Amino acid sequence: MTETARSAPRGAAGGAEPAPAHAAGRRPAAGEGAERLTLAALLGAVAAAVPERTAVVAGDRRATYAGLLARADRLAAHLAGAGVAPGEPVAVLAHNRLEWLEAFFGALRAGAVPVNVNHRYIESELVHVLADSGSVALVAERALAARLRRAAPALPRLRRLLLLADPAGAAPPGGPAGPAGVEQTGYEDALAAAADHLVPALPAPGREARYLLYTGGTTGRPKGVVWRQCDLFRAALELRPPGAPRAASPEEVAERARARSPRRLLVLGPLMHAAGQWNALGTLFTGGTVVLSTAPAFDAEAAVRLADRERVHAVQVVGDAMARPLAQRLTAVPDRCTDLTTVTSGGTPLTPAVRDLWLAWRPGIAVHDSYGGSETGVCGVAGGGAPRFSVGASVAVLDERLRPLPPGSARVGRIARTGRIPLGYHNDPAGTARTFPVDAEGRRWVLSGDYGTVEADGTVTLLGRGSAVINTAGEKVFAEEVESVVKAHPGVEDAIVVAAPDDLLGQRVTAIVAPAPGGGPDADALRDHCRSRLAGFKVPRSIHFVDRVRRTAVGKQDYRWAAGVARSGRGSARG
Repeated sequence: MTETARSAPRGAAGGAEPAPAHAAGRRPAAGEGAERLTLAALLGAVAAAVPERTAVVAGDRRATYAGLLARADRLAAHLAGAGVAPGEPVAVLAHNRLEWLEAFFGALRAGAVPVNVNHRYIESELVHVLADSGSVALVAERALAARLRRAAPALPRLRRLLLLADPAGAAPPGGPAGPAGVEQTGYEDALAAAADHLVPALPAPGREARYLLYTGGTTGRPKGVVWRQCDLFRAALELRPPGAPRAASPEEVAERARARSPRRLLVLGPLMHAAGQWNALGTLFTGGTVVLSTAPAFDAEAAVRLADRERVHAVQVVGDAMARPLAQRLTAVPDRCTDLTTVTSGGTPLTPAVRDLWLAWRPGIAVHDSYGGSETGVCGVAGGGAPRFSVGASVAVLDERLRPLPPGSARVGRIARTGRIPLGYHNDPAGTARTFPVDAEGRRWVLSGDYGTVEADGTVTLLGRGSAVINTAGEKVFAEEVESVVKAHPGVEDAIVVAAPDDLLGQRVTAIVAPAPGGGPDADALRDHCRSRLAGFKVPRSIHFVDRVRRTAVGKQDYRWAAGVARSGRGSARG
């Protein structure tokens, strides 16, 4: 689940602080006031407290809190006037831009449920998310909506399409946009016409407001994770001063935002994923400024220019793939980004070499990893060089009988969370039963896809995803554990570790390695490095050297590509 982790800034709670009473698995009662902590109410309260502060910077556009709320409410009025009922899903299909957040909050302010849609999906994947969620309306860029022009029969519930202008430089699509027969309106036209309409009432107190986040797709079809909004706020979005109690109401959240010096966060991850989205929402609920990267693809120099221009205090990245080139650009011109004090990463732990690059640029800069996922929220943070996370009391490593392992145990278990966790998967009772089991004491857990160990001090060492385990001669090897060691070699720029078929061992540990500029170690030297840090059966038996390790557009390891390299022997293979 690390691929969707939200980065927790220094001094902020997220999931790394002691859990309240509900950590034992009891669902907080409605009488505790949790239902008032809806995302729509939180934005409204913060906007009332700091209306003239800059909420969002996106390209050449800037929005105050009052302006963001006003446009979100115009969209809410349009949706209500178009017959979108409270609780119905409204999907957003767009790149990072101001309208993404407007549409997200507009759906919430109408009492609807926003649905994130991955703009990299092909037609069949887009149709799956829209059909599975039951989306009745879609806010989409014209070129992206064009992928759905033949999808009308598969989307009987979709009845309204609001078209956004394509980003500057995007190639205009040929033919009509969107499914045939679906009513279409220009996004700006819809907001202009709704300017004088009354804003629909927010969800009534006592009715659970839901949040739906689609995740995955690399190991199967995308699946929707259903949260109560109040639980999501507690588990992933609530940032508070050290030692401060949890806020009891939107008004208290807003008062803290008013009293807090606003921080500026550069969000480099896409809003369609939890990491970028949760970082943005958490910043907005503290009265800070979200600086969005609106570039279609990550560009280190462009990101540095943006961070410098907007004088950001923190930057959110996704692993080494973003953090390394950013640090290298800053090192080349060290006097830029004078206000930058914090780098936060989720998705994959930063390697020691990349941490050292940042500290060489600016000694004392805070470099943090965050661990969590779409199903768990933010579970913990790490500030050192190893994937070792400080976690809250609601997080545990479980054995096969769902019993928490004690500190110092040598056993490997499944990382899990209890307490404020999702209700389950949308339209997937079987998947919900597997991922959200109940233990013998009646506690309900959410099982992450990751395995780890509990150290004597209670911290959790992340070993990696169960799906990436390599079974070699009966020994289980966690690929991500080996990756972290390989990438710690100063001569390694990047690496992915996968299984390759082996007639004798069943599977053999194989590393795909991109040497650092100027040359890297040979295979024997790299194995010696690994042997000093790993058991012998974990040391890569095959090493393939490549010019560049392929990653996804958001910086995650492309294991499918790496497995192909391992099987085919492409690259410079050294056994």
